[in-house]
Amino acid sequence: MKSRTTLSTAVVLLGTWLLCSPSEAQRVVIKLGTVAPQGSTWHDVLLRIRQDWRDISNGEVELRIYPGGVLGGEAEMVRKVRRRGLDAVALSGAGLPHIDDSADCLNIPMLFDTYQELDYVRDRVAPELERRIEQRQFKVLNWSDAGWVYFFTRDPARTPDDLRKMRLWTSAGDPETEKLFKDVGFQVVPLAATDMLTSLQTGLIDAIDVPPLFALLDRTYLVANHMIDLKWAALNAATVISTPSWEKIPESYRPALLKAARSAGEQLRDEIRQAGENAVGEMVARGLKVIELDDATRALWRAEVEAAYPKLRGTLAPADLFDEVFRLRDELRSARSSR
Repeated sequence: MKSRTTLSTAVVLLGTWLLCSPSEAQRVVIKLGTVAPQGSTWHDVLLRIRQDWRDISNGEVELRIYPGGVLGGEAEMVRKVRRRGLDAVALSGAGLPHIDDSADCLNIPMLFDTYQELDYVRDRVAPELERRIEQRQFKVLNWSDAGWVYFFTRDPARTPDDLRKMRLWTSAGDPETEKLFKDVGFQVVPLAATDMLTSLQTGLIDAIDVPPLFALLDRTYLVANHMIDLKWAALNAATVISTPSWEKIPESYRPALLKAARSAGEQLRDEIRQAGENAVGEMVARGLKVIELDDATRALWRAEVEAAYPKLRGTLAPADLFDEVFRLRDELRSARSSR
């Protein structure tokens, strides 16, 4: 009798475990790639999303993260998502235009001076950007940024002409940006971000434009050990998932999963920005030389960039969004000056 009771109890416990624990057949696995290095703050955002999704779905939705560019550069990962070999990807602003060029409206050189300006403009254009991205069969899970982009060079450079003498990295698979750089006299070499360090070491390229935190983590600053103290652009970022993959997830979970993804990005945004500021100090302590610019040289950079804006409008980004981001930025600046 005792053995029969024990057996019955075991059967009940096993049945309860099977009901509470999703089987492999029930679990939805979302494979996500990123060039963000393992252990970086950007990677931490994804880890937080993974844990939140597990908790919300009781383990039914599993986010598998492939960091450090192990699945290729950003252009390659976007292609893999389209071919259904990957479900989602965390992209920088250089990668988002591979989905839709509207995202480049936030990457215009020297558009923003402060994070306040970036946040004000991005919050207001994000709904339209998301609508256009959804038309390409992708859904934005969250927005983020990777900090300010600076030029890092093997030899000292101060002016635009100094940089024109160097071979400058540009993101592979972006012919429009490549053409625009060439139009203003820069020598560009398109490569995946994962090839930067090797290309600097071999002399294939002489300069890169990346956020300081990336240069620190990727160790590219050890070769390109001069940084021009000029905020070239704000490098935006977003985590996106293909529409078919998103629709594989039970509909009842989707609102909470989306909210969790957005919350994770917002909670770590300040930490990412502060890490970018701290990265410069860490690299200086290890030998990085910051090239300071006087007011006249900064004015020269701005004059050259602004002279190129007519070429960027409608080419780098759609004309309507190009005009809108400038309108919004100026709206904020006007409001600040009138206080």
